Amino acid sequence: MRTNTNLWWILVVFFAFICVVYTGWNILAHPDLPWPNAIEWVGSIALLFGALMSAMIAFYTSRVHKAQGGELPEDTLTADIDDGDPELGEFSPWSWWPIVLAASAAVAVIGLAVGTWMVPIGFAIFAVAIVGWVFEYYRGYFAR
Repeated sequence: MRTNTNLWWILVVFFAFICVVYTGWNILAHPDLPWPNAIEWVGSIALLFGALMSAMIAFYTSRVHKAQGGELPEDTLTADIDDGDPELGEFSPWSWWPIVLAASAAVAVIGLAVGTWMVPIGFAIFAVAIVGWVFEYYRGYFAR
């Protein structure tokens, strides 16, 4: 997390420096115009907002780093790969319901493109798929 925070602060400095260089370059490139008209405002403001948004993310990551109360495994040089491998939950590698759920989304989106009569069919398939996926452990071989 410390490395991420430092990278975001480096990005803030980079965007701010490039914003100053870009604005100054535009002023120097058009000496015949008054300086407010010589600035290319879209690029200057975009670079400034890039610096501000990077500062916002850098501030957030620094606050999260301080609030977590310890070092992450990514920040310690003696950490193993298994130290950063949390338990993600229980997943069914044999389940067919995610494929049916994706098919329902495909039918609904194709219905938006081709004919709106297919959208309710996609929603009906979605309802069946989501109920089947949620309750797949309540019946059959893997019942609990």
